[in-house]
Amino acid sequence: MRDIGVGVISLGWMGRLHSTSYLAAPLRYADLGVRTRLLAAADPVPEAREYAVGQLGFERAVADYREVLADPEIEAVSICSPNFLHKEIALAAAAAGKPFWIEKPMGVTAAESAQIARAAQAAGLVTSVGFNYRHAPAIARARTLIREGALGRVTNIRVWLIADYASSPEGPLTWRYDPARAGSGVVGDLMSHGLDLAQFLVGRVQSVTSLTSTFISERPIPTKVGVGHGGFEVGDERGPVENEDYVGILARFDNGVVGTLESSRVAVGPRAEYVVEVYGTEGSVRWNFERINELQTCLLRATGGGPEHGYTTALAGPNHGDFARFQPGPGVPMGFDDLKVVEAALFLRSVVTGSQLAPSVADGWAAAEAAEAAVASAADGAWHHVPRVEGTTTFDA
Repeated sequence: MRDIGVGVISLGWMGRLHSTSYLAAPLRYADLGVRTRLLAAADPVPEAREYAVGQLGFERAVADYREVLADPEIEAVSICSPNFLHKEIALAAAAAGKPFWIEKPMGVTAAESAQIARAAQAAGLVTSVGFNYRHAPAIARARTLIREGALGRVTNIRVWLIADYASSPEGPLTWRYDPARAGSGVVGDLMSHGLDLAQFLVGRVQSVTSLTSTFISERPIPTKVGVGHGGFEVGDERGPVENEDYVGILARFDNGVVGTLESSRVAVGPRAEYVVEVYGTEGSVRWNFERINELQTCLLRATGGGPEHGYTTALAGPNHGDFARFQPGPGVPMGFDDLKVVEAALFLRSVVTGSQLAPSVADGWAAAEAAEAAVASAADGAWHHVPRVEGTTTFDA
């Protein structure tokens, strides 16, 4: 049994979830042969440091992330800070030789994502990027069906990620609405997941054209900082929203597949309706995150196109991805937090074996290039080519 010392940088909602995922992964994946030790957490907020030690069980908590990177006992680091801090911390982690698990989008721009990826690759590090929706068991099953040819020749994909987390005009003007700190808006925050899912299921995005819009132009300035999307207090003063609330994308893929991708952070109605549909000449598959444990399939080879032809809904079970690591059988559901445990296990296995198994910095860079092409297209109305990236991608593994 090997002990792996872990450090987590930034203890917001996602940093706390990374922390608990590190603890859960060895329990769900006993074959990892590791015990995780939460050695150090870094956060400038005193209350977050108190929570790290008192509730999460870290051995110590510090204000400066550099202390985490300087600890020789720490073998794996999570970077869960706001987007505008990712590059500085990731480059420092690479320089320190620390394998890291970083949330998406990796950088504020594709250029920043490229810098992060190249630094990690030059240091010979295994990495992980927070593309958690890949790890849903139903998505794993959909990918298997697609690769086995059960859909025939894949023709098109439809992806939409429609959420309401920013639907109230009275929601606080956080860093997420500032291009200098967040980069793009919903493109980076949600559509980066959609682009990664599309590439994971059907192949590399080759070119895009898009439009964007900002529906809520100003928001109240916060007077008290919260955690994640909640806990903020606001005053009467308001400031401008400077990035997009909505994006619609048309995409062409290297293999001839075409697609539509749509995302909104201000929808009224859907809470987190993240849907993927893949169509082929002999069938289709459909998955909705709000019904995370269900996969809808319509397979001509199975139905024969008779009077009952149409979608069949199957509950995720032991033959769907890593479901059996968590639950005994269909009908006993997995949840969002479990997807991060899968991600933690992939990262830890990458660290132990030295093989890139988790979504890589090259995957993060690839999604960033596609996202930046979409933002550029929205500005000029043209089709934009998506540059290829360097390094090992896992979406096509």
